[in-house]
Amino acid sequence: MEWTTPVSIEKSENPICYKSEILSIGSCFASNMAQKFDYFKFKNTSNPFGILFHPVAIQNIFERTISDLEFTPSDVFQNNGIWQSYDVHSSLSRLTSDAILSELHLRKQKMNASIIKCTHIIITYGTAWIYRNIEKNNIVANCHKVSARQFTKELLSVEAVCASIKSTIDTILAINPTVQITFTISPVRHVKDGMVENQQSKSHLFAALHKSISEYCSNQITYFPAYEIMMDELRDYRFYTSDLLHPSEVAIDYIWERFIQTNVKSSAASVMKKIDAIQKALAHRPFNMASKEYQTFQNTTFEKIKKLQLEMPHITFE
Repeated sequence: MEWTTPVSIEKSENPICYKSEILSIGSCFASNMAQKFDYFKFKNTSNPFGILFHPVAIQNIFERTISDLEFTPSDVFQNNGIWQSYDVHSSLSRLTSDAILSELHLRKQKMNASIIKCTHIIITYGTAWIYRNIEKNNIVANCHKVSARQFTKELLSVEAVCASIKSTIDTILAINPTVQITFTISPVRHVKDGMVENQQSKSHLFAALHKSISEYCSNQITYFPAYEIMMDELRDYRFYTSDLLHPSEVAIDYIWERFIQTNVKSSAASVMKKIDAIQKALAHRPFNMASKEYQTFQNTTFEKIKKLQLEMPHITFE
């Protein structure tokens, strides 16, 4: 008897391995997946400009990063004693104008270097709802809790999302024509927009994304059904956190496993198993740190690390 409705996922023709360079961009779900890459010691760069939710915010960051357009004083503003930018997440806020501009410059350099050398880019969209700053008539990535009176709220049309996705893809391929780009839609529901409005937003993302992908080489621009796995294979509130909106750790682990099965080389599995064992050993907290048993346990773990690093020098452990 089947207790779930499995989502069919085609295996990637260009799967990730430990030689791959990965760039993860997008919503908080992108960060969840990036944490898994970090745990298993893949070469991964995640959201250099912080979490970004909608297609235009992601498009703008790629275009600015790849172009010669630097962040200038006109791109930042002071709010409640701190300096922020409407183009990036609030985690990049700083106490002075010079400090945030310096940080944005460093992030731009880091992301540009990552785009040029990466083998895989994973982009996760969260919503098609956007906010437009009335004064500058610009779509913002983050409102930073500035008064709602300074913005208008709009739902991007399917055509507008399509145009944004295509611009993002073309911008990336212009400097890295062989990179594998995988899109996904976050299973997190944006209920602040309203339940009906959230579904409308997601539907615009789905329609635009599949239409856009169909116009490119199918094996280079692909889609991973994270949203569908959450909705169909994990159709139960026990797979959510207490807010009933975000996937629980169990759900994230499950979606990660489905991603590994279809988008990561099978040869990487043995390395992941070794790394998992080391990570768990390093997290172990003994009753008696001075005991001979624990000292032996530590030495054995350090030997495993040394042996692994001989095979893969880029892997390090704290």
